[in-house]
Amino acid sequence: MWRLKVGTGRTDPYLRTVKNHEGREVWEYEFRGGTEEERAHVEHLRSEFKKHRLEKKHSSDEMLRYRLSCINPLPPMPAKVSVAEGRSASAEDVDVTLRRAIRFYSTMQEEDGHWGGDYGGPMFLMPGLLIACYSTGVLNFVLTEEHKEEMRRYLYNHQNADGGWGLHIEGHSTMFGSVLSYVSLRLLGEGPEDGEDNAMSRGRNWILDHGGATFITSWGKFWLAVQ
Repeated sequence: MWRLKVGTGRTDPYLRTVKNHEGREVWEYEFRGGTEEERAHVEHLRSEFKKHRLEKKHSSDEMLRYRLSCINPLPPMPAKVSVAEGRSASAEDVDVTLRRAIRFYSTMQEEDGHWGGDYGGPMFLMPGLLIACYSTGVLNFVLTEEHKEEMRRYLYNHQNADGGWGLHIEGHSTMFGSVLSYVSLRLLGEGPEDGEDNAMSRGRNWILDHGGATFITSWGKFWLAVQ
């Protein structure tokens, strides 16, 4: 099970930050971590997102919210305010609504006081990391199998219905986005025919159908779409 670990300050000879890693958020995998109920709920969240991924493309931080709800259970909430059409909200209505919001967001707060968040959306950042790790020969050293599995899941979940990928999770398919995501999946160990519903094949076909793509590397020029 994945858990978000928040840095509290440490010394690292190879990686330094202005705040000495305070507040740095890193998801770490714990083998058989969590209770059976928690693991089942995580799988439910994954299944529901995948089922509706083409209609609702953002995760809404569901994993993070669930993790925090286990640590900071939601306190008793005032009844939800409903203002009838044509009526102005009273001072009491505003007060109750603010109290509900504050109590809700108090459950989303990390132990050190900050609010974490998912930096999801751009589809062109992770490919750069993968290509750099592969090019320098450290891909399997830097990334565990669990990390690679989640990366594959992310890329497949944000593949558009036409088989391509956009520059961001809500974007239409582009050559740049599709090539980066396709190459990323290949670097993560996926074969040309892997993926549910012929995902890799559909991605490759989108690239070919839109003119193909030539990729220049230090090893020479080759046709990405047919690798």
